[in-house]
Amino acid sequence: MRKYNEAQRGGDSARLTALLVSDFDYDLPEELIAQEPPLHRGASRMLVLSRQRQTFHDDLFANFNRYLRAGDCVVLNNTRVFPARLHARRNHTDGAAVEVFLVRASHENESIWRTLVRPAKRVRRGDTLLFDDSLHADVIEEGEFGERVLRFHATGPLAEIFDRLGQTPLPPYIHRTADATDRERYQTVFAEKRGSAAAPTAGLHFTRQMLGACRAAQADIAKVTLHVGLGTFAPLREQDLARIHLHEEYFDIEAQDAARMRAANRLICIGTTSVRTVETAAQRGGLQAMRGETDLFISPGFPFQATGAMLTNFHLPQSSLLILVSAFAGRDFVLAAYRHAVAERYRFFSYGDCMLIE
Repeated sequence: MRKYNEAQRGGDSARLTALLVSDFDYDLPEELIAQEPPLHRGASRMLVLSRQRQTFHDDLFANFNRYLRAGDCVVLNNTRVFPARLHARRNHTDGAAVEVFLVRASHENESIWRTLVRPAKRVRRGDTLLFDDSLHADVIEEGEFGERVLRFHATGPLAEIFDRLGQTPLPPYIHRTADATDRERYQTVFAEKRGSAAAPTAGLHFTRQMLGACRAAQADIAKVTLHVGLGTFAPLREQDLARIHLHEEYFDIEAQDAARMRAANRLICIGTTSVRTVETAAQRGGLQAMRGETDLFISPGFPFQATGAMLTNFHLPQSSLLILVSAFAGRDFVLAAYRHAVAERYRFFSYGDCMLIE
């Protein structure tokens, strides 16, 4: 067990007003970015952080259930990833190749989607994108940083066509084409509600056996939904934390799950998306049945009201996710743990290892 006792410990609160996105940085050798899932689901390492003792130690995710107490509630995000990466050609004489990343459908019209396109300079309002004989789309709005709004025209149900034409939306730091294995491994075993453009990656470690082990430890399990979109994975384009505004993402908490969470002694949120969901609910009147949109950005100084512990993967430098984790456990403590993880050659990001913060 390693005690965190650096000279700067406790300096987070004194520097809150001065913190910038660049303060949430660390050095990561590229070879530590996991390019494949572990051979067996759940066979990951787990770095365990104690906020109270300011210590961390190495363990395995296979022992996650040993950290549970009777009366705990494990909160899972049951969103389901869909094949969100499509390839098209622009309907001009050049027929330029375009990649389209589906982010979210309009609530008013399921044929209208917010997307990211690449290369963005090739796709302008008024263009038509051809996917195959069954699908084309009109570009009806242009936004910044590659955002485009498309109106799709299909010969059949859009979801079925997306499933047939689309690829698993692996993040760009995984330098390979998604394959059939990713359709199963880039999906949690408890995924139910279709709508995510990226996986809630802390949930990828869980097997059905581990869920059973959690119940055997007398911990309850509740599910929430947050469809992962730009609010979670888009890069931050402001340095001043006070100026950051995330994109809205859809969330849903059902009545029976809200009741389980209210009855718990401690909520252990699996992933930053579960944290943002329960903290959004807490801000809006408590852990009740509700649904809507959240753009909650959690940074140091945030008053956590619901989260008692969290399991999370290791996140990109200068990301909203790393900032959220730092808000929960303290920036300097978290970055010290990250340096330890690098030194011990943990695997990073979506298919990588995890961190339990108590």
